[in-house]
Amino acid sequence: MIIRDAEKNLRLLAAQFKAVAIVGPRQSGKTTLAKYVFPDKKYISLENPDIRNFANEDPRGFLATCNKGAIIDEIQKVPHLFSYLQQVIDETKEPGKYILTGSNNFLLHERISQSLAGRIAYQLLLPFSIHEIEKFDETGLLIFNGFYPPLYDQPVNTITWLENYILTYVERDVRQLKSINNFEVFSRFIRLCAGRTGQMINLSSLAVEVGVDHKTIGSWLGILESSYIIHRLQPHYKNFNKRLVKMPKIYFYDTGILCNLLGIQSVEQLRLHPLWGNIFENFVINEIVKKKVNYNSRSNLFFWRDSIGHEIDLIVENGLTLYPVEIKSGQTISTEYFKNLNFWESLTGSEPATIIYNGDEPQKRSNGKEVISWKSIYSANQIPL
Repeated sequence: MIIRDAEKNLRLLAAQFKAVAIVGPRQSGKTTLAKYVFPDKKYISLENPDIRNFANEDPRGFLATCNKGAIIDEIQKVPHLFSYLQQVIDETKEPGKYILTGSNNFLLHERISQSLAGRIAYQLLLPFSIHEIEKFDETGLLIFNGFYPPLYDQPVNTITWLENYILTYVERDVRQLKSINNFEVFSRFIRLCAGRTGQMINLSSLAVEVGVDHKTIGSWLGILESSYIIHRLQPHYKNFNKRLVKMPKIYFYDTGILCNLLGIQSVEQLRLHPLWGNIFENFVINEIVKKKVNYNSRSNLFFWRDSIGHEIDLIVENGLTLYPVEIKSGQTISTEYFKNLNFWESLTGSEPATIIYNGDEPQKRSNGKEVISWKSIYSANQIPL
């Protein structure tokens, strides 16, 4: 059992709320974490057809079997159970009585919003972080493999596992969503999104390539987001007398999935891929997102770009202070790394800034700019939660 950074926050939520929903992508370890943190709770999986039929036909009787509390897995498979659970939760005073998990986050969120809003807390669980697996190997191998738990506790072929994961997601999760009928077109859409990682997403341009209207593209992006396949990084709008872009950037929650969608078959191919810089940026931003999610810090991450092309990869907003972070895939520090940070400083007058690069040696400049290795993301104090 790899100890998850989210464990501490999960325990805090269970001590304050009567129910907690552990959400996240498929195979991120939600059930494993729930069983580990709450070993005394009864575990019930609605994936089992007999138990699912019982819950469907006699929801009150089913909930009576777990009146001392339970971990209920795949709860979205019995939609009307949420209404009955609402009454049970309202009548109890015991915190952390029910722990809910589910693999289809789109449907899970929808049911919780309808019946349990205000009664339940959420804990997002993403795939492993480098901090959790304590692997600081060559970045190409980490990025190529990705961070899903089964790849670290089972003797499986990475490419085969990732291909089947993608196929399972499209065939199993997406099939339940009425808005998607042509899975071949949707599959092409996901791969086109992969080709745009770390780039601003233009709905109209993507719609033309996929062959659907831009409203459909917006809906499909929402589905990928709610299923924790992708996330969007919004631009920071603070005006420094410059025209700023307003389109978000797109990133994948797991770089292994991203590499597979791009057709990358080896670490060597990854290193030579034209999107290597974008993929490395995706990796670093993911690690910062995981750090914030695991420690229950609110989302305050943005990027900044003006109409001329000046850009800061990541802006961390901390109150009234904006911390700029540049991400570089090279292993040798060069003066070019500081170009956009110097421009940012000329606009804002702020000095503290961080560069995260693919090398090992840290470097601190006299002007307040600091260069750190990707290996130091979790120990760095320069990037506030």
